[in-house]
Amino acid sequence: MRYLLLLIISYYYLSANAHVFVYHRFGDDKHASTNTTLQELEKEFKYFKDNGYKVVKLSQIIEKVKNKEEVPDNWVALTIDDSYKSFYENGLPIFKKYNYPFSVYVYVEATQKGYGDFMTWEQLKDASKYGEIGLHSYSHAHLTKISTSKVYSDTKKAIEIFKQKLGFEPKSYAYPYGEYNQKVKETIKKFNFEYILNQGTGTVTKNSDVYDINRIALVGKVNLKQKLKYKTLDATWFEPKNYPKDGLLKRVHAKVDPKIKDIKLYVTGFGWRNIKVNNGIIDEKLDLKLKNSRTRVILSTDYFTVANKIIIKN
Repeated sequence: MRYLLLLIISYYYLSANAHVFVYHRFGDDKHASTNTTLQELEKEFKYFKDNGYKVVKLSQIIEKVKNKEEVPDNWVALTIDDSYKSFYENGLPIFKKYNYPFSVYVYVEATQKGYGDFMTWEQLKDASKYGEIGLHSYSHAHLTKISTSKVYSDTKKAIEIFKQKLGFEPKSYAYPYGEYNQKVKETIKKFNFEYILNQGTGTVTKNSDVYDINRIALVGKVNLKQKLKYKTLDATWFEPKNYPKDGLLKRVHAKVDPKIKDIKLYVTGFGWRNIKVNNGIIDEKLDLKLKNSRTRVILSTDYFTVANKIIIKN
């Protein structure tokens, strides 16, 4: 009965969901926390191939969103942050083997200054024959912890060098560490990127904000089948807007489909709790002393259908 109810509710408020994943390093055991082994990568790619998933360019998904068209449930896009050389040396051959497109996000300062762990401009040019290349900032700073003017100048400098070295301007931007707030978002948008990527748990639907595209991390050994169960719960967030200055989360206020009567709330460090929905309005009073500088606030009907918000301490 519970399962049937979820199916009925889902019919009313869920759109088709594409999944965007983010990788970092490949076959680099020295950095286990951000590494994907080549055996694991092959396993994941084989799963996509054998289970009817279509790996597409991220720009194809964005085009659907811009046109308010349903994004096929079996579409997957693969992104790589930081432009580590392990992608070029170890990961790229496997992407080419499966003919899977990708988007690499360039940490410009590391490439420009020749940091040994990162791709060169020539390697990025070569990789661009097989996938898309976007921007991951100049300095890879925690953008919420620097001034708006520094966010602007960092982005401007990165674009100028990127264009000079690669011959074209980046069409998309991925936040360093996936961290941003409203001021950072509005500053980055001034550069007319076609889309901007976060690292929030969730998927991409026709209702997604192209300047706030969710990506799910694939690092180490992951349960890919479980990751592919994630779907987006359409929600409008009112509070929290930002990380509370006193560190106390006092209210979660949001709007969801009125047909939803009960929902689960997750806050980093405090786990899940059941809360009520009144005619589509969530207005939960809390008194939580946040434990982490990076806190996820998640609304969910079933642990996999989620609306996700990340708040960062300045």
